[in-house]
Amino acid sequence: MNFLRGVMGGQSAGPQHTEAETIQKLCDRVASSTLLDDRRNAVRALKSLSKKYRLEVGIQAMEHLIHVLQTDRSDSEIIGYALDTLYNIISNDEEEEVEENSTRQSEDLGSQFTEIFIKQPENVTLLLSLLEEFDFHVRWPGVKLLTSLLKQLGPQVQQIILVSPMGVSRLMDLLADSREVIRNDGVLLLQALTRSNGAIQKIVAFENAFERLLDIITEEGNSDGGIVVEDCLILLQNLLKNNNSNQNFFKEGSYIQRMKPWFDVGDENSGWSAQKVTNLHVMLQLVRVLVSPTNPPGATSSCQKAMFQCGLLQQLCTILMATGVPADILTETINTVSEVIRGHQVNQDYFASVNAPSNPPRPAIVVLLMSMVNERQPFVLRCAVLYCFQCFLYKNQKGQGEIVSTLLPSTIDATGNSVSAGQLLCGGLFSTDSLSNWCAAVALAHALQENATQKEQLLRVQLATSIGNPPVSLLQQCTNILSQGDKIDRRGSKIQTRVGLLMLLCTWLSNCPIAVTHFLHNSANVPFLTGQIAENLGEEEQLVQGLCALLLGISIYFNDNSLESYMKEKLKQLIEKRIGKENFIEKLGFISKHELYSRASQKPQPNFPSPEYMIFDHEFTKLVKELEGVITKAIYKSSEEDKKEEEVKKTLEQHDSIVTHYKNMIREQDLQLEELKQQISTLKCQNEQLQTAVTQQVSQIQQHKDQYNLLKVQLGKDNPHQGSYSDTTQMNGIQPEEVGRLREEIKELKSNQELLQSQLAEKDSLIENLKSSQASPGTNEQSSATASAQDSEQITELKQELATLKSQLNSQSVEITKLQTEKQELLQKTATFAKPAPVPGESEAVAAAKTTDVEGRLSALLQETKELKNEIKALSEERAAIKEQLDASNSTIAILQNEKNKLEVDVTDSKKEQDDLLVLLADQDQKIFSLKNKLKELGHPVEEEDELESGDQDDEEDEDEDNGKDQGPI
Repeated sequence: MNFLRGVMGGQSAGPQHTEAETIQKLCDRVASSTLLDDRRNAVRALKSLSKKYRLEVGIQAMEHLIHVLQTDRSDSEIIGYALDTLYNIISNDEEEEVEENSTRQSEDLGSQFTEIFIKQPENVTLLLSLLEEFDFHVRWPGVKLLTSLLKQLGPQVQQIILVSPMGVSRLMDLLADSREVIRNDGVLLLQALTRSNGAIQKIVAFENAFERLLDIITEEGNSDGGIVVEDCLILLQNLLKNNNSNQNFFKEGSYIQRMKPWFDVGDENSGWSAQKVTNLHVMLQLVRVLVSPTNPPGATSSCQKAMFQCGLLQQLCTILMATGVPADILTETINTVSEVIRGHQVNQDYFASVNAPSNPPRPAIVVLLMSMVNERQPFVLRCAVLYCFQCFLYKNQKGQGEIVSTLLPSTIDATGNSVSAGQLLCGGLFSTDSLSNWCAAVALAHALQENATQKEQLLRVQLATSIGNPPVSLLQQCTNILSQGDKIDRRGSKIQTRVGLLMLLCTWLSNCPIAVTHFLHNSANVPFLTGQIAENLGEEEQLVQGLCALLLGISIYFNDNSLESYMKEKLKQLIEKRIGKENFIEKLGFISKHELYSRASQKPQPNFPSPEYMIFDHEFTKLVKELEGVITKAIYKSSEEDKKEEEVKKTLEQHDSIVTHYKNMIREQDLQLEELKQQISTLKCQNEQLQTAVTQQVSQIQQHKDQYNLLKVQLGKDNPHQGSYSDTTQMNGIQPEEVGRLREEIKELKSNQELLQSQLAEKDSLIENLKSSQASPGTNEQSSATASAQDSEQITELKQELATLKSQLNSQSVEITKLQTEKQELLQKTATFAKPAPVPGESEAVAAAKTTDVEGRLSALLQETKELKNEIKALSEERAAIKEQLDASNSTIAILQNEKNKLEVDVTDSKKEQDDLLVLLADQDQKIFSLKNKLKELGHPVEEEDELESGDQDDEEDEDEDNGKDQGPI
């Protein structure tokens, strides 16, 4: 704070000692008073002193005011006074600056106090939180204070707000405030916030700013609105300019369509207030932001497409052709239309079809060109028309052909009733106004830009210069005017006409050897160029010398050596003898070194402060940059190098032809491959279809076989004698004795099978005994089986109950529907009875009796309706109860089903264990049997008692097994 005290001490007209003491006392009261009223009165007094004694109040009271904002938030009045005081300290009041004659010092004070305030970022965060208060006396001064901070030190405050949680979102809420003064100041705050900060611009855009701002513009009356509309448009410009993300968001959100009503101005001669002109000017600039040539080509093209589809381009063309439009609005509209159609074929075609509302109708292009070559029109308007014509021809070969065709002999109107664009350009090219010469030359050069076909077509143009003389080609007439430029008295710049013609000739001859041959065929052209380059002229003529050197260099570089007297080598020798190579290259460099060259190369729009600065065209600067280096190399190359280069070119052409041949072969092979692939795919489909057909046939054959076998079996059952006979016949001579023997063997096998089954039963009983020695799984099985049986019975009962409930529910719903229809009929009857039509001629008594009867019937019907309503209500309640019971039964069924699944899993596990034990016991028995056989073979006696015991034990096991079977699942 010492530097501020130094500023205060250095003031020539400081406050008196008493005011300084007063400010100090007020600050002490703010800091030390315990009563809120005292602090409030002290802050109010500081506010009254802050405008006149800004420096002293700022030095002594700022910390106390910030403390008040932190501690006294519950009292909106003292907060409002504190914010007003801080605003008076930080903002720069222009009236006071004029009175004190210290503008610079006041600005320094504002920035210094702002620096002190934002030194603690918490102060800005505190201010943002205060803006959430709805109280007018808090919110409005808070908005003004934050706006002033952004104006003083914008980037620093922007960074603090950017890192503050929900900082930008809080400020966006200001646009939704119902109080217009806060909303309007909120727009100004967002203007300062979004200036030159892409990150904040994106956040504001995604906080629905476009929707809110366009709503405000619509509410205020679009272009007829006040300064609020202008502020909203400037904020939209801040959000969209040089911000590709926001531009894409604006287009994708269909906000371009909402711009069309802005330009519904018609052709009225009145109603153009100053504010309306300003609003429309900013609206047109906003359209240009979306289609600026500096934007990415894809984004610009999509915006141009949207503007045509929604009718915005048509609306702009209506303004363009309307009467009574102010000159500056007309100029800006022409510039806007230019960028909307630039490089977009559909929009360019539409613009070519626009006609002016004249009798007879004339194309808009012709009307605009008439203004461009008219020297009485304003300079800025003529520049705008030239820019529009350039944008119409930019990457538009169709439009270029249409312009050049208006100059060709076969298309010129013989009657002379209408003026074409080509005739206007030729008229401007040969007029006595140097600016018209320059504009016409540049416009004609754009009709030839990157279009070799039109360069050759323009060579056919013949001009009738005077009566009785033969016609002269346009190329010859340009060179004639160029050589006689000093002899003709023209209005305007001395060199403007020659510069324009030289730019036209350079554009015409570049990349067009036929035009170079026509130019060199005139024997006076080369001596004129060499003479111009070789002379030592003043600084003004140096540019003309450089352009002459460029034209001569183009004549050398694009020369096809078809003229023996002006072959490449001869022209180089001529330059070396008459000019000198170094001097020639130096003169060629005058073009790019000119001060206006770099200015023209920056933007496509010809934007010049006055006609004297109108020297270079943007597209021509590109041509100079492209040709300067190659011409320099061509001048220094020897004849041998030229020959080598030509040979290399021929070789490259041959290689190109070979490459083209192979490319065609590859293309054909690709086509053949595609055809073969398609054939393979079709064959695959056919194969799949055949396979499916074969599969179906195989399945059908199998079905037929099954049916055949089934019929065979049925026939065998129906005719057993025939079957036995067939069996005997199929035995191939086997005797009946052998059949009997086979039957005895079958009986023995059956007995063996029964024996094995008995042994298996014994093993099962053994397994049951083993299980009983463990955790008695048999009871578990019984219980599970019993539980499963009970569950199945319960499930069956619940299903039956569910079915009955559903039937009851359906019957009740039918009854409810029936009652509702009866109710509707009763209501209709009531409506008919409520309005009895009077019959003429009846007496009042009869009418009264009828009315009484109707009223009685009506009351009875109402009572019946009420009873039906009660019945319906009761039925609906009963239906809800039944539904609840149904849901409960469903849940019970689900629970029982889960328990059943668990029991089935347990039974499966126990069966697996049983199978495992059977396998083990079978192995053990096999081992015992083998051991007994071995003992018998060795002669060891086996006791019969053991066998008896084992037999008794087997009997007991059989009994136990039988008992276990008897106690099986019930």
